[in-house]
Amino acid sequence: MPPGMVGGTVNERPRTRPARGVVWEILREVLDDSAKASGRTALDVLDAGGGTGGLAVPLAELGHHVTVVDSSPDALAGLERRAAEAGVRVRALQGDADGLLETVGPDSADLVLCHSVLEYVDDPAAAMASIARTVRPGGAVSVLAANQVAAVLHRALAGRFDDARRLLSSAQGRWGEHDPMPRRFTSGMLAELIAGSGLGVGEVHGVRVFTDLVPSGLIDGERGAAEDLLALERAVAMHPVLKDVATQLHALARRR
Repeated sequence: MPPGMVGGTVNERPRTRPARGVVWEILREVLDDSAKASGRTALDVLDAGGGTGGLAVPLAELGHHVTVVDSSPDALAGLERRAAEAGVRVRALQGDADGLLETVGPDSADLVLCHSVLEYVDDPAAAMASIARTVRPGGAVSVLAANQVAAVLHRALAGRFDDARRLLSSAQGRWGEHDPMPRRFTSGMLAELIAGSGLGVGEVHGVRVFTDLVPSGLIDGERGAAEDLLALERAVAMHPVLKDVATQLHALARRR
């Protein structure tokens, strides 16, 4: 996968901070509930494709033991710099998502993050199967992936009508050979992929329903606009219709 294609990529541009808040709140809730259930204050978190640590470092700041596995040495070097600046320790390992099991071993984490990874791996099913075995029984897997339906909407709004039409009928969710993203998913495709790994699939919800459609000048120029947008994103994340046009789809899966 390309360097930096991680959960953190959604978090680092100012206009996407509201969407980061939605996923972040879900992860915080999962970790808090798991800590209470286990009686441990520090849990083991594994970030597959975690790059420079956009989520890994904040999770380590909460006191959890975080491991990042990424294929890019440059991204891992950036992760180590970011962790040092934050005064936390994050374990950095070089490896790929589809070989995650061999890199960290089975039953190694209470929470596994797989954010913006499945779009780029050679075999998404194999990658999910590997990820599913690294989480402990009762643990959670957070999956974030690009939404094919949203890409259709965005290409149409940009006046790329032929691209939008090709996306509609593409089995891979691509608008053509020059599309920089190898693969996108619908909510049904993502749920089926996760279930095929043996994990129990929670409801798929939308991330960045409106964030990528709102002009950045409005968010940056209006006082309180970012907070209001975050509140709106929270409200629509589980909407039965609007969630399916979100830029990304998020699912929280559990190992039984």
